[in-house]
Amino acid sequence: MTDENPGAMLPEIFLALAAVIGLLLGSYLPRHRQWLIRLLGVAACAAGLVVTALSWSDMAMSVFGDSYRIDVLTNGTRAVVLVTVVLALCLSVDEVRGHAREAEFTVLVLLAALGTVVMAGANDLMLLVAGYLLASIPLYALVGFGKDGPGTEAALKYYLMGALLGVTMLAGVTIVFGIGGATDYTGLQDGLADAPLAAVAVGVVAVLAGLLFKVGAVPAHFWVPDVAQGTTPSVAALVTTLPKVGAVVAVFRLVAEPLSGSGIDWPLFVAVVATVTMTLGNLAAFFQNNVRRLLAYSTISQVGYLLVGVAAVGRSDLAAGSVLLYLLGYAVTNLGAFAVVCALPRAATVGDYQGLRGRRPWLAVSLVVLLLGLVGTPPTAVFTGKLTVFTAALDAGLAWLVIVAVVNTVASVFYYLRWIGPAVRGGEGPAPESRWAERTALGTAAASVALGLAAGPLLALTS
Repeated sequence: MTDENPGAMLPEIFLALAAVIGLLLGSYLPRHRQWLIRLLGVAACAAGLVVTALSWSDMAMSVFGDSYRIDVLTNGTRAVVLVTVVLALCLSVDEVRGHAREAEFTVLVLLAALGTVVMAGANDLMLLVAGYLLASIPLYALVGFGKDGPGTEAALKYYLMGALLGVTMLAGVTIVFGIGGATDYTGLQDGLADAPLAAVAVGVVAVLAGLLFKVGAVPAHFWVPDVAQGTTPSVAALVTTLPKVGAVVAVFRLVAEPLSGSGIDWPLFVAVVATVTMTLGNLAAFFQNNVRRLLAYSTISQVGYLLVGVAAVGRSDLAAGSVLLYLLGYAVTNLGAFAVVCALPRAATVGDYQGLRGRRPWLAVSLVVLLLGLVGTPPTAVFTGKLTVFTAALDAGLAWLVIVAVVNTVASVFYYLRWIGPAVRGGEGPAPESRWAERTALGTAAASVALGLAAGPLLALTS
């Protein structure tokens, strides 16, 4: 079913309208009224979630000349992205309140969210590139939002690597179009079947390079710890969460559809990348004392686990549902861990959290729940996500990959405990400076457990 149906893209339209209206209102509202733009963004996300829920069971369709696909993958990405935006706006309230560019902060977040959703729903390489750019450029600006030395350096590193791999991605699209004779996924599925394998390999690897940069996978992962440490805590939370959602789904859709008949075992390629990514992320996190760099390397390892589900594409019925479930659990849990960091901006190292239990016991409990959630401890959402992803990989005959992932999961307990230990010991501890971030941490800790307990119905929906 192919048509030009704007009504099918209402969540994307809400994000775009909120960004445009917010930008215009921000030019006229006084500084103490800029919070209205944030409220507009939350309202747009709430409306998008309602529309997504109402249209969840509708038949899958392609719109606008078969260039955009609306199915469970797209709807799942919409839901995760919209929830992520709401949480990110909540934990950044105290950080950007009264800022001269408070409205622009919200607008940039909304535009990055729009690009992320477009990446996930793209059914054409040209639209995929457009989504990639829309999901990238606002984040470059957000990383340097503080206009200080570390933020400017982080933004420059992020931009330069993004520009390099963005150009690489465009070169790959050109090669794939030349040998496949099309840019839409349906046409490529037939065109790549008869194309030279060497040319297919070069073109597709170049395309995947851009997407792997967005998710922070090896070898395009170097920017993640530098950006997480250099930018503001709320932006670090957003950058280590939001773009990964759309990029993982985009890789999944590419491997599942146009590349399935190319004659190359692309799921095996993804499995190798997943292995190297989760292992390097864990090894690098072992001796990190800076909490933001620790969470950044944790993010890299989580990407490796997510790619385990992508490697099962086409060989397991659980693949799509498990990836979406994991993305939801990871987004809530990772944002919650960063919310604790946002609440305690002066606590830069794991040792600075000494005695948090004494001053803020519930915040310490939230930190423990969220960090153990990132490990994959039952009954949290990441545990159910990992369990279903590993099950999908076993169904796909990738037992070796599951063994590597389980070993890495066990090893990751070490560096999370290095942070948990000081936080639960006695003492005065650091004082929270952001009530909004503290409340977000408490809410996400509870949500992580609730989502884990509701994994059965959620998996049924995403499958």
